[in-house]
Amino acid sequence: MTSQKKEIVDVELKVFLEEKVQLYNRPEFIENDPIAIPHDFSLKEDIEIAGFLTASIAWGNRKMILQNARKLMHLMGHEPYDFVMSFKKANHRFLSSFVHRTFNSEDLIYFCYALQHMYQQHGGMQRVFEQHATETSMQPSITAFKSIFFELNHSNRTEKHVADPAKGSAAKRVNMMLRWFVRKDNCGVDLGIWNGVLKPSQLSCPLDVHSGNIARKFGLVTRKQNDAKALLELDTMLRILDPVDPVKFDFALFGLGVMDDFE
Repeated sequence: MTSQKKEIVDVELKVFLEEKVQLYNRPEFIENDPIAIPHDFSLKEDIEIAGFLTASIAWGNRKMILQNARKLMHLMGHEPYDFVMSFKKANHRFLSSFVHRTFNSEDLIYFCYALQHMYQQHGGMQRVFEQHATETSMQPSITAFKSIFFELNHSNRTEKHVADPAKGSAAKRVNMMLRWFVRKDNCGVDLGIWNGVLKPSQLSCPLDVHSGNIARKFGLVTRKQNDAKALLELDTMLRILDPVDPVKFDFALFGLGVMDDFE
């Protein structure tokens, strides 16, 4: 393909995807998406913890994800930050009934202690990601976040619930959370509470089976596995389409895969 023809294809693809972004990046999207959970809060730290915990269980049926995330917020008295910061052994009983697929109360209890430790000893989630992001990527900060998150004594089984790009993972759920927290536009979906140091241009698309299938249809990804290498391919192409806000196209890829059944 000549560079002139490729440029035409890129322009046509960008126009098409931009139309889909506008279709799905609107308040109506929130109600049936996991982002609805952090949208229920106004305190920054409540949003962070609600968003992280919701993203951590965001695999499987979306209805079940929302149901269990709301149950979790109820168990925390709808004050997730206060619950985490005052968490101790006597509070374990409040979480003993929680389970979402392979994520159970043992994992959740450790998550509470790890978040408490992160806020008390590392300045909170935002600071950790800010300190370890590069100018062009958040992926190194995800690896650093996981390392800090598991500084306390823990069961090996719990580690699987936080992805690590350095080990080949596309880290779909953490990248989704980062989109929620860093990106903000005038459409009212993404929360944009981490304004300042971090920029949308550093974000990566939450790559899953749906967005991956659509990306391959458009030639944005050639690799068959939805892993870190595929994510790098997708990041590279989306940054060509929009270097300032590449991850906005997640709305298009996800919408085409899930809403439009374009796969």
